[in-house]
Amino acid sequence: MTDTDAKQFDGVPQSTGGVKPLSVEEAARLCEAIERNVGRVIVGNDETIRHVVTAMLARGHVLLEDVPGVGKTMLARSLARSIDCDFRRVQFTPDLLPSDITGVNVFNQQSREFEFQPGPVFGNVVLGDEINRAPPKTQSALLEAMEEEQVTVDGETRPLPSPFTVIATQNMIEPNRTYELPFAEVDRFMKKLSMGYPSADEEAEMLDRAAAHHPIEELEPVADREAIRRARETVAETTTRTEVREYAARLAAYTREHAEIGASPRATIALVRAAKARAVTRERGYVIPDDVKASAPVVLAHRIKPSSSARETDGAAIVDQALTRVSIG
Repeated sequence: MTDTDAKQFDGVPQSTGGVKPLSVEEAARLCEAIERNVGRVIVGNDETIRHVVTAMLARGHVLLEDVPGVGKTMLARSLARSIDCDFRRVQFTPDLLPSDITGVNVFNQQSREFEFQPGPVFGNVVLGDEINRAPPKTQSALLEAMEEEQVTVDGETRPLPSPFTVIATQNMIEPNRTYELPFAEVDRFMKKLSMGYPSADEEAEMLDRAAAHHPIEELEPVADREAIRRARETVAETTTRTEVREYAARLAAYTREHAEIGASPRATIALVRAAKARAVTRERGYVIPDDVKASAPVVLAHRIKPSSSARETDGAAIVDQALTRVSIG
């Protein structure tokens, strides 16, 4: 990473009328710089890294589910370090309370008034580590934050900083020591991803990098908050033609017709936003059906509950069927 790469997206001025979007080319280079920087720590998994970056630009949140030790937490930390922003980490445990996440009003003896002490959710990148180790009541503390980017405590609503992205990891091998995520919360994650084990060559390279000092210790930011906000505006302004929107809607409709619970309207919106972000990374200011098709498996599958009669079918299989059977035009 050159000094030019590291400074290229720092201190971008804000326009008078709000956030001025980057050009499509600038936003694509921003994504590339972040992905390359994270890749200095995470060996392989280039597609997963790209999905996480595009989810952030699409104003989405990410759920990482896999076995322990494959780099889920390190991926989230590397992304946060690549952006000069406020990073917060919440270690979810069975005794964690909702106020430990959102914050609490504390009485100040000197001023004789209550003062709000913000919780770790007041960050730009919030890592929820092993989110399913906390009971549903605590997990639900993130619902308002993830959907509306605000937190209400004791009747007072406070906005969260911008940008705001939750990256949660989920333990998948200890069902007796974890809690199931409420469906309403699962639906708020734009993408659900897994990393898998590295190949032998990738693991050897990882061992070489971490032999002395872990590479994350030397990772420097290549972007700042304002650059991310501007890139988000670029994604928001990306053109989506009527036929592309109708294609996304037909995919969602297929899942509803072939499952007990199909993709929600929130899922369809997330699908189009993810497709927009993918288009920008390919230096296009417009979405094509391939952007929708590439995003659908990670955006829709985790939101689908197959019917009880379809024992050998899961959400991923239903999405695959939809992509095969639903026509584009």
